[in-house]
Amino acid sequence: MATMPADRSPDSTLALLRAGYRFIGERCDRHGSDAFSTRILLAPTICLRGRPAAMLFYDEERFRRESAMPLRVQRTLTGRGGVQGLDGAEHTDRKAMLMSIMTPTSIAQLGHLFDAEWQARIPAWEATGAVRLYDELGRLLTRVVCAWAGVPLATSQVDRRAVQLHAMIEGPAVVGPRHWRGLLARRRAERWIGDLVEQTRVGIHPAPAGSPLRVIAEHRDAHGTLLPRRVAAVELLNLLRPTVAVDRYVVFAALALRDHPGWRQRVHGDDAATEQFVQEVRRYYPFFPMAAARVRRSFDWEGHHFPQGRRVLLDLYGTNHHPALWPEPELFRPERFANRRVDPFELIAQGGGDHTGHRCAGEWITIDLMKRAVTHLTSDMRYDVPPQDLRLDLHRMPALPPSGMTLTNIRRF
Repeated sequence: MATMPADRSPDSTLALLRAGYRFIGERCDRHGSDAFSTRILLAPTICLRGRPAAMLFYDEERFRRESAMPLRVQRTLTGRGGVQGLDGAEHTDRKAMLMSIMTPTSIAQLGHLFDAEWQARIPAWEATGAVRLYDELGRLLTRVVCAWAGVPLATSQVDRRAVQLHAMIEGPAVVGPRHWRGLLARRRAERWIGDLVEQTRVGIHPAPAGSPLRVIAEHRDAHGTLLPRRVAAVELLNLLRPTVAVDRYVVFAALALRDHPGWRQRVHGDDAATEQFVQEVRRYYPFFPMAAARVRRSFDWEGHHFPQGRRVLLDLYGTNHHPALWPEPELFRPERFANRRVDPFELIAQGGGDHTGHRCAGEWITIDLMKRAVTHLTSDMRYDVPPQDLRLDLHRMPALPPSGMTLTNIRRF
């Protein structure tokens, strides 16, 4: 049996923090293999990338999610007890609850709220000398997703909640103040949503029928038991937080329109071209860097041994840039998606496999909101992009242009 290539360093945690999104891909290239072993947070870890690796990683007979995600990620980004860390029947039940919310009608309702909010904000943007798109979108999406979810949100609370949701997204892959802010934001947000869950259950807050708040608050597991208050809060935040995180993808879409201006006309009124453009934004730009699992039972794969309990990281960014899957992967080419079926193990920006497994439940929401945002940016308004720092530092996780994409001279088209 071939020996799996291994990093020489006794621990690669600092190297991961320094290299960011390119950590796994660079080492795969160095080792000449899409699988290698290392140590992360002092624990033996196997790193993978590519389509065969993604197919392996999402085989639930071989991998489990329980205790796979580092605690620092659970305590900031995902929350403890959420669907991302479940397996078997418990995961199936919880995922079915979340997917019951993702109906075409429900997604369209969210989209209509988004459209109305965007249109309502244009006059204020016209009157403002400069708009930092990332900040505006964070607040806009916070208002929209709370309204959709049945979560009451006073105007005076929008900034506070948007900051909390952003802090949870920013917190996992850093040390120091950004991580501490993520921890504090997670505690405060779970308390906020937990109170709403309790109020919904006792009738103090009559959440609309079918709203995410009501569905999650009233959900009972296979034993007929309501979710614990904190777990229900975690799951509702697992809808609110990722929806607000779409602001990064919209910033990336605006950046792509600036860097590839020919696509402004190509997407205008053309849903197929808009779909291609959005999928290429999701493939090309950095979103979540990697996913984690643990080996359920020892097995061998392609000559490599996977010991029981070993943590395994799948490189999402590296798979989306794998040259065997994507010719000229460092070029932005939306036309690569023309007449191409989106393979669930090739484009894995939000996880791989199907949506009954561990692929992101909100992926359809992401795509719909991105398409709507591209339409607004190209058909409903005109603007200038002044000189600013729009570099994407792949060492920073999650990545974002330092300027947040500033727009000036906005006017309705």
